[in-house]
Amino acid sequence: MGTPASHHHNVYVILLEDAVAKHPSVLRLNRKRDPSKPCVYVGMTGLPVEHRFENHKHGYKSAWTVEKYGVRLMPELFEHLNPMPFEAAAQMEKDLAEDLRSQGYTVTGGT
Repeated sequence: MGTPASHHHNVYVILLEDAVAKHPSVLRLNRKRDPSKPCVYVGMTGLPVEHRFENHKHGYKSAWTVEKYGVRLMPELFEHLNPMPFEAAAQMEKDLAEDLRSQGYTVTGGT
């Protein structure tokens, strides 16, 4: 059956190198971080998530944290949520970032 054509947006999570947590701007956003949990970037896209990750790594419409510190996608944290309409993805991006942050992840993106 598939999903409706309007359901082509995805949220995604990218694993970041721990070094990103040395930046004061990242630490300010994650005051309750658990250093034993990974640093991640949360985003949303209308592109296939693998393509979006490559864009980040090549500096195209990239978040600086991903361009410099991005390691790999973490599908175990987002695949079950996708795909969805744009409005749902925009809200889910915020909700997922907040949820991961509350679990102790050091989160960038998600705005």
